[in-house]
Amino acid sequence: MNTDTPAPSGQWTPQPTPPMPPMSPAPQPGFVAPAPAVFPPADAAIATWGLTKTFGQKVAVNGLNLAVRRGEFFGFLGPNGAGKSTTIKMMVGLLRPTSGTAFIGGVDVWRDPLAAKAAMGVLPEQLNLYERLSGRELIEFAGRLYDIPKDEVRHRTNSLLNVLMLADDADKLVVDYSVGMRKKVSLAAALIHRPQVLFLDEPFEGIDPVSSRVIRNILRDLTASGTTIFFSSHIMEVVERLCTRVGIIQGGTLVAEGTLAELRARAGGSGAENRSLEDIFLQLVGADTREGGLEWLE
Repeated sequence: MNTDTPAPSGQWTPQPTPPMPPMSPAPQPGFVAPAPAVFPPADAAIATWGLTKTFGQKVAVNGLNLAVRRGEFFGFLGPNGAGKSTTIKMMVGLLRPTSGTAFIGGVDVWRDPLAAKAAMGVLPEQLNLYERLSGRELIEFAGRLYDIPKDEVRHRTNSLLNVLMLADDADKLVVDYSVGMRKKVSLAAALIHRPQVLFLDEPFEGIDPVSSRVIRNILRDLTASGTTIFFSSHIMEVVERLCTRVGIIQGGTLVAEGTLAELRARAGGSGAENRSLEDIFLQLVGADTREGGLEWLE
């Protein structure tokens, strides 16, 4: 348990992640390109092979090959429009790839979607919620979808409401929730079945500092007990603080991947060992940070 903010007594605590399901056979030819027999790696919780998405003439994601090991806290970074959300949607089964595929615990998301989705929790950037349910009803509904016994669903729901500081508003309709409260109730719904893999797309947007600290502690505890987290965010300080490994995508192509130390070594230059993730990111994506161009404001 992380010591930044002690968990109140009697609240939800993650248990060790159950073993991943057996690796599925190598995919056969179909609408997606078949992966080689050695892929995905045996210890991969998340993997993609040749993952590609085009919209007309635009290539949004270009042949992405990636493997995230079990228990990693993986940061996925890129400028706006780089392909981050498109990649996540293909990984979780919300957007069909043009070619290639994704695996969750060795299970092909597009050949066995029910088994793959049973192992994952998803907090998307755009929240489409049942707004005429209360927060409590929404979380319980998510738990029942995963066939968790009713009494256990109620127990987990109460624990999640308490630890995410939603208990006082649990019976209020979601339509009346603030942006931050919607994020928290969506996170609770993504955690209710104790997923082996958790996808988070901009989870801290609209979250107040107190709730942000609580959520960070929950995420650290999850990875400590074996959960794999795939985390996309524009908040570099949070990524640098939480993630064990980082991938950077630009124009639909993975341009860098590794630990912060490895990325610093790749960026090179004077004082590279002390450079921030933001500096490394800006260099690797070729961002122009020069000032000027709005002389008319002077």
